[in-house]
Amino acid sequence: MPKKKNNNAVKSLSLYVVVILIILGAILFSSASKPKVHEFTYDELIKNISNEKVEKLEVTPNANYSTYIIVGKLEGYKKNESFTVYVPYSDSTINKILDYSDSSKFEVKVNKDPRSEQWIAIIFEGILPIALVVGCVFFFFNKVSSGNNKSMDFGRSTAKLNMDGGKVKFTDVAGLKEEKEEVAELIDFLKSPKKFQKLGARIPKGVLLVGPPGTGKTLLAKAVAGEANVPFYYISGSDFVELFVGVGASRVRDMFKEAKRNAPCLIFIDEIDAVGRQRGTGIGGGHDEREQTLNQLLTEMDGFGANEGIIIIAATNRPDVLDPALLRPGRFDRQVTVNYPDTEEREQILGVHARNKKFSSDVSLKNLSKRTPGFSGADLENLLNEAALLAVRRDKEAIGMDEIDEATDRVLMGPAKESRKITDKEKQLVSLHEAGHAVIGIKLEDAQDVHKITIIPRGMAGGYTMMLPKDEKMNISTKNELLAQITGLLGGRVSEELYFGEISTGASDDFAKATRIARAMVTEYGMSELGPVQLEEKQGNVFLGRDYAKDKNFSDAVALEIDTEVRKIMDECYKKATKILKDNKKLVYLISDTLIEHETITKEEIDELVSTGKISKYEEEKKEEKKIKTEKKEEKEEEE
Repeated sequence: MPKKKNNNAVKSLSLYVVVILIILGAILFSSASKPKVHEFTYDELIKNISNEKVEKLEVTPNANYSTYIIVGKLEGYKKNESFTVYVPYSDSTINKILDYSDSSKFEVKVNKDPRSEQWIAIIFEGILPIALVVGCVFFFFNKVSSGNNKSMDFGRSTAKLNMDGGKVKFTDVAGLKEEKEEVAELIDFLKSPKKFQKLGARIPKGVLLVGPPGTGKTLLAKAVAGEANVPFYYISGSDFVELFVGVGASRVRDMFKEAKRNAPCLIFIDEIDAVGRQRGTGIGGGHDEREQTLNQLLTEMDGFGANEGIIIIAATNRPDVLDPALLRPGRFDRQVTVNYPDTEEREQILGVHARNKKFSSDVSLKNLSKRTPGFSGADLENLLNEAALLAVRRDKEAIGMDEIDEATDRVLMGPAKESRKITDKEKQLVSLHEAGHAVIGIKLEDAQDVHKITIIPRGMAGGYTMMLPKDEKMNISTKNELLAQITGLLGGRVSEELYFGEISTGASDDFAKATRIARAMVTEYGMSELGPVQLEEKQGNVFLGRDYAKDKNFSDAVALEIDTEVRKIMDECYKKATKILKDNKKLVYLISDTLIEHETITKEEIDELVSTGKISKYEEEKKEEKKIKTEKKEEKEEEE
């Protein structure tokens, strides 16, 4: 062990010695390679020239010191060795040295006189830096004053201006006949305000467009601006709200200031509920920044100042959360409800979105409009776009009904999971479940029409039955219609229990929908033995769980009665569904077997199946297949 320690010590010592030698070598090399310069006087230079010891001279005028710097080499000098001489700055001096060079035959190099380029150096070294600094300062202040500096414009409005109002016209807005009439007065006022002022009429300062998402509120506002052909400011309600308190209010002031310069004009605020929610709500007070912004908006719309010629159009799908001060006359004087389109309006909307698309002869937009109740304008546009994409994917030259059917299912339920493997037992269960829904819809008088049945999985569903209202009507339902909906929803579970011998989890969503309808009948619609009393309200506190809780104005005893009534409605509908399905056992199995074989059947096929017990299209296909098999068999026998 000691011997090993000695070896380590020797190695460490040798390493230090090597490092020291390397450092000493570097020092000696640097000192050896360092240039060696001798300083001569002018007389010594002349003496060496006379003795012909000078090999080379380089003369450089130095204007700052009024001298010549002469660098040269003598005979016997090493590579890094030279001498330097400073002589007075005069033409006679340099001429004398040049005369010596001609006689002594040594090399002389005379560099250019720097005085000719002195003014360039003065510009680059003195004037140019000052000019750059002054230019930068001027540019910065110019940007700040013009408002283009993004770091200084927190309080400036972010509303975008379209001077010509835009390209959208009323012809581009299908349907919405009454809604367009309501806003047409705004266009007349913007075009000829004197006509209204003559009779003392005051045009609404603000119009609030209310309706579900996708119904065309923003499109209608664009059409108003396009028809009026006036400057059109558009901004989202969320653009007013910032991290810094006071920025939103400043942006509101700046927006109205800019609008006054371009009056008459339109201001469109989309999703105004982002900034116009009720004040003083929530635990611990409201949001200071949002409330300050709302207060400024209220003041600008109808305060001490006048905003003549400025009309505000706002859109929201949550009018229930808006502050009452925002909705009073003088601010948003008029509310226009933009609701879901009816059959005729859906046909017109489909016609607008079908302009640049090519359809096959079997496609009827009128029939398609009847099959899409509850679709918004955005849904219809998406439906036709999905159909076009499917046609391209299938290498078709035109969009057919197959693509439209598939697109409808995609919009409602999502894409089909055709690659998913389904066992025969699962397929039978799903087919019986959907057949139960369908038979209730077919046999129950107040039930909705069955338009399509499929057992192809889509989204979270293993299959579904599309049921649509028999007639287009307002959003009003009778008690019998609501009970028929509950009975139809329970038909899937009843069919499983009766004809499959087991029950599954597939009816959970049906139960949720049925229970929701039954509870609303008891607590909101007064359709139970508790009488015409509203016990629960849909609207709750603005920020305290509006969508999660309902206002309950009843005791625990009444709560028990509500649960009893809900259970009673559900039990009665379950018994009715059981009776209908028992009486139509053959139809349940017929629909189930057809679904197992073909997976999807449409309304026309369902009607034919109910009336004749078969579908002619599939029967002809079977006959054709049987004929082909027979011909092949006969050909084979002849060959043998």
